[in-house]
Amino acid sequence: MSDVVLAIAGELSLEPVLDRLVAAARDLVNARYAALGVPDADGSGFARFVTVGMSDELIDAIGPLPRTHGLLGAMLTDPAPFRTDDITADPRFQWWPSEHPRMGSFLGVPILSKGDVVGAFYLTDKQGAVRFDDDDQALIELLAAHAAIAIDNAELFERSREASVAQERSRLARELHDAMTQNLFSLSLTAEAAASMVRADPDHAERELRRVQTLARDTMAELRAVIYELQPPQLAAEGLVGTLRKRVALLSRAHHVAITLVHRGGHPDPDIELEVLRVAQEALHNALRHAGASAIRVTLDVDAQNLRLVVADDGRGFDPNARAISARRLGLTSMRERARALGGRLDIDAAPGRGTTVTLRVPRG
Repeated sequence: MSDVVLAIAGELSLEPVLDRLVAAARDLVNARYAALGVPDADGSGFARFVTVGMSDELIDAIGPLPRTHGLLGAMLTDPAPFRTDDITADPRFQWWPSEHPRMGSFLGVPILSKGDVVGAFYLTDKQGAVRFDDDDQALIELLAAHAAIAIDNAELFERSREASVAQERSRLARELHDAMTQNLFSLSLTAEAAASMVRADPDHAERELRRVQTLARDTMAELRAVIYELQPPQLAAEGLVGTLRKRVALLSRAHHVAITLVHRGGHPDPDIELEVLRVAQEALHNALRHAGASAIRVTLDVDAQNLRLVVADDGRGFDPNARAISARRLGLTSMRERARALGGRLDIDAAPGRGTTVTLRVPRG
């Protein structure tokens, strides 16, 4: 049991947590089949229903997720565990789809959080015995107590991630609006000025048209930069280093700022690359939009023990302890949350007039 608890404690995303829990439940009581159901918001069905013991082909043949009827539903409304030698003999049993395997013994244990049922374990066909016994029930009840905490933590993490995504989308929308509105307004005025001078002052009109070309190129580069941030290349194909290299080159062209990337050591673990990329993007965004930097240096060091990402600029700097700064626009909170989710830390070295250095450190292994 202790190994199971340690394993689920290390997971933050809900799907892996549910997978580990249902596999652990099956192994603990030697059941042929096991499932873990999490009800949807209105309780009319399952938001998630995870099984072990059935092949993918059998699951496809059975069809859509079950609704919360019969004994499935009973475990979501009654906080008391239930077990029987023959599931079909219980009056609450209704029916099985035609492809569903026939089952005998049954053990159901609700998962309770703060008095509410947030899920349930379903175990069938005790192997090596006719029925599930008191010890089996006690083991699954103990697992259910840990499961409630793990599910709550995973759902909190997912809500936090969703909030971070919404905040990031809002920031990108503001960035797109600000950049495009200003550039397009200038483009429109310059084009109108050129049109009015074509006959009276052709040379001036030609200069204005060249400016229109420059503004159009800048606007296109700015738009590409924002689109890239919304939809980065597949990290599985490019890797973090390749993705950062393209990002740096694109931003340097779009903002006419010298940005360099230095990579030393190996490559990051694939499962952390996206979060590291997001921290780099946020730090670069701050340097370009708020710092007035003329040069930015991005350093990625990866060795056997640690990953270290440093984004340093020569801009105007700021006071990182000023609450108004953190709350207003710099995305410091989201970067720190990403660092914590990776098991690392984020340090910011900045002061008015002497630039800013953002350092992300993540332990490996």
